[in-house]
Amino acid sequence: MSHGANPTGGGDSSEVQDHLKDVQQLQATLGAFAAILADGSVVTWGSPDRGGDSSEVQDQLKDVQQLQATNFAFAAILADGSVVTWGGPYSGGDSSEVQDQLNGVQQLQATERAFAAILADGSVVTWGDPYSGGDSSEVQGQLKDVRQLQATLGAFAAILADGSVVTWGDPYSGNDSSPHWLKGVQQLQSTRFAFAAILADGSVVTWSAPDSGGDSSEVQDQLKGVQQVQATSCGAFAAILADGSVVAWGDPDYGGDSFEVQYQLKGKGVQQLQSTRFAFAAVLADGSVVTWGSPDRGGDSSEVQDQLKGVQQLQSTMFAFAAILADGSVVTWGDRYSGGDSSEVQDQLKGVQQLQATERAFAAILADGSVVAWGDPDYGGDSSAVAANFACV
Repeated sequence: MSHGANPTGGGDSSEVQDHLKDVQQLQATLGAFAAILADGSVVTWGSPDRGGDSSEVQDQLKDVQQLQATNFAFAAILADGSVVTWGGPYSGGDSSEVQDQLNGVQQLQATERAFAAILADGSVVTWGDPYSGGDSSEVQGQLKDVRQLQATLGAFAAILADGSVVTWGDPYSGNDSSPHWLKGVQQLQSTRFAFAAILADGSVVTWSAPDSGGDSSEVQDQLKGVQQVQATSCGAFAAILADGSVVAWGDPDYGGDSFEVQYQLKGKGVQQLQSTRFAFAAVLADGSVVTWGSPDRGGDSSEVQDQLKGVQQLQSTMFAFAAILADGSVVTWGDRYSGGDSSEVQDQLKGVQQLQATERAFAAILADGSVVAWGDPDYGGDSSAVAANFACV
């Protein structure tokens, strides 16, 4: 854990006990968490190599407004619109080459190893691995009046004010067929290698890797009145339609085929979709949950189905789901070693307000601002080191 010092790589928080305040927001890399406290400072824990050690920039982390993360690094937007980064230097943790450009930052987005920032004037600044979108020089002249950014594993897509789209980064991750002809794009979503765009008329356009959701031709006539699109990172999309039904496409092993659960979804008013890397979970209007995709990676919730009532929010690691219920308790399922088994901390999971996840661990903010974590300890899931230290002081 780090708040000015990290002598043991995430285990000893005694030196920072008096500095910890109410946790406001959590963000995660693959193996570390970062928490914004009520005073605008940041506390980190988990793998030091994946952003769990912020000691070198701790004195700069003041008045933090927002956090974003690549797989191995964090970036924080401060109140003055500047940015502070830490973690893997080749994965966005070193922003020194563009630091003088990072003024008036409004929004951050991240691929696996690069960051992109929208500035107040609508331009974009990128840094990190150039092959993962960290180099936007070829399209810089087009990046004007940018309203929204989305990212695959190695490419970015920007929605401009006129609803057109500009892409850059890895040609195998969504930058191979940039849809310059697109107009009226309202929202973007992505798998690891493909993009999906919701247009103003509620239809959907997809591009890049066909077997990762980039080919929606088989369900195109069903994609009308689309309200939201969610994705499993490995290769499937699912869309909520205006009538609350769901249409899925992409790799069937990763959630691209929802045929077996359509009778549970149809007419039930799907409110929210969440995904692991291989499965989907849908929250219905009555607060129950329907899952599909890889059974041992979150697609089978039968063992906890009777507990999934009054679900308010879903979060996921790579292979497991966690649901916050109306009473503030939490139900988990999926791979037990990736956060799917919360039995050791279940009695602490009361009054949960928010969940965040690394690749293999969850962290929950409780009503009193304290934090409970579980899952793989090497990925931030060791709650014994942080539970007591996040209590309000």
